[in-house]
Amino acid sequence: MKKFLVAALGLACAFCALAGDEAPAWKSTLAKVKNLSGDTGISGFVKKEAPAYITGNFADADRPAAPNLAMGRQPRERHVNKNGFYVVDQIQAATLSTESHKVNVGDWIGGYFDDAGNFVRGHEVKTLFGMPYGVGQLIMIPLCLIMIYLAIVKGFEPLLLLPIGFGGLLANCPLAGVTAPAMMHDGVITFLASGLPVMQGGIVEPGGFLYYFFKFGIDTGVFPIMIFMGVGAMTDFGPLIANPKMALLGGAAQFGIFFALFGALGLAAVFGADFFGGVAPVKAAASIGIIGGADGPTAIWLTSRLAPDLLGAIAVAAYSYMALVPIIQPPIMNALTTKEERLIKMPPLREVKKIEKICFPLIVLLLCAVLLPSAVPLIGALMLGNLAKEAGPSVARISDTMSNALINIVTIMLGLSVGSKLACEKFLSGTTLGILALGLCAFCVGTAAGVLMAKFMNAVSKEKINPLIGSAGVSAVPMAARVSNKVSLGNDPTNFILMQAMGPNVSGVIGSAVVAGVLYTLCR
Repeated sequence: MKKFLVAALGLACAFCALAGDEAPAWKSTLAKVKNLSGDTGISGFVKKEAPAYITGNFADADRPAAPNLAMGRQPRERHVNKNGFYVVDQIQAATLSTESHKVNVGDWIGGYFDDAGNFVRGHEVKTLFGMPYGVGQLIMIPLCLIMIYLAIVKGFEPLLLLPIGFGGLLANCPLAGVTAPAMMHDGVITFLASGLPVMQGGIVEPGGFLYYFFKFGIDTGVFPIMIFMGVGAMTDFGPLIANPKMALLGGAAQFGIFFALFGALGLAAVFGADFFGGVAPVKAAASIGIIGGADGPTAIWLTSRLAPDLLGAIAVAAYSYMALVPIIQPPIMNALTTKEERLIKMPPLREVKKIEKICFPLIVLLLCAVLLPSAVPLIGALMLGNLAKEAGPSVARISDTMSNALINIVTIMLGLSVGSKLACEKFLSGTTLGILALGLCAFCVGTAAGVLMAKFMNAVSKEKINPLIGSAGVSAVPMAARVSNKVSLGNDPTNFILMQAMGPNVSGVIGSAVVAGVLYTLCR
């Protein structure tokens, strides 16, 4: 009985404390419970606009005091807060103006301060047909589910499409915040000479986990480089070393890249420079063009440097067409070759010595360093992985880690990071449709160019080449080589050309990396 009275007294004291002069905690908690309906996914799907930190369209109550232009120039610090600032002088206006959008004194510039204190400006969000933002998220969810279906049921690049599709699901879950950036607030805001604000000493509100995946692996270019290490550790360059002229087929397949590049420049000329969402047309064209090489890591590496806002659409296009190689390539090969050409039997490849396999990656890297330094990160990672593979038992643990654990872990994180860019404000736009169309055309052109190059080599050489291996010049290793072999076996069950097709296939990997380095040098 005594214990019961003590407990009751404790509860009474606690109740009195809650009911004191200060705001009762239970009342504020109850108010939050009543407002939970506004924080559900259902309410998110009916929102008309994207979050204010993306668009910069904060309500007047969340903005600082507006300047009185009739009083002349006013101190910048009076008209700025954590959500943005008002333009109060011509220096700010000139800094913020672009060719397509002029900023005037008195305009509101909304956005947020990142974890380093730099101001990130909001931007206009345009979705297809002007649909509400929440509806766009709702539409993206079944699209991401289709990608997951293709990965699991159809087996189309499941190691990539599964994490990309799931990352897209996470990115389009309303109010989940998994892609929200880290934001600083409650710090001291000062202005640079250019008129842009910076914040110091503020409190950093952590971002979503996909934001950190993307910032660490994609913004820095680390994930594609680590993927190339694994690809190198799994790739045998022997077929290319045994028959070096197959590199011509890999080079010919890169024509698809330049087709897409000029096509993207054409779209910008027809629809205006803003067609790519504020990205410079040349940089956007270079990033889109690399889809034609069917090399996902290279496309991500180049796009993250030249046009990061287009990364979602470009990565999905590159990996989707890699997954659809078995569907897209056979009709092209059959249309461009005759029955007699598809029946050509090629002699077995010579045996490549171990010393050749060890020297090859070193020679390629040194040539790249001398002729094209900008491609060294990708080529270097690829050759490091291959050198570890060929070096023998002394470094078997390194090679095994690169080709298994490392590439598997990075593939998961890279897929989720790319999927985070499938948010509806970045994907549901006319720009995305143009990118997907150009990517498909570029991939088809690359396949056709490889086949036609093989036919041309047959016309000028006594040693005949089965033109089916020309289609393997795209960088989808080893999928494209397998498809070439499958089409050959469909015409003659005894005509195995897989090893011969691996020559142009691996040369295509090197070729796309080299082209990416050239485009980066020209466009950065």
